[in-house]
Amino acid sequence: MLILECPYCGVKADETELHPGGEAHLKRFGPESSDEEFEAYLFERKNRKGVHFERWRHVYGCGKWFHAARATDTLEVFGTYSAQTNAPPDDLIKKIKQKRPDFGGYE
Repeated sequence: MLILECPYCGVKADETELHPGGEAHLKRFGPESSDEEFEAYLFERKNRKGVHFERWRHVYGCGKWFHAARATDTLEVFGTYSAQTNAPPDDLIKKIKQKRPDFGGYE
């Protein structure tokens, strides 16, 4: 079972109190985009084995969205952070690289 700490209210909640929202930090494309760009935004996800950056909502708590970094192969949670960021915080990236030297970094 996943235990994630909400960065807003500080509550450590298991996944039954949360709702997943998919991959974090997607570049969104609107009506001005090409068909290929919009199709990629809607349907293409990295979904590789290893560290993922995901969106989560604290449904049965403060109700806010936040981001989490976790490994899909071990379910290890590296940390959570505000959803109002464009990229994962540098200290979180360092923490991931310390535990997983093969981590290629955030793209």
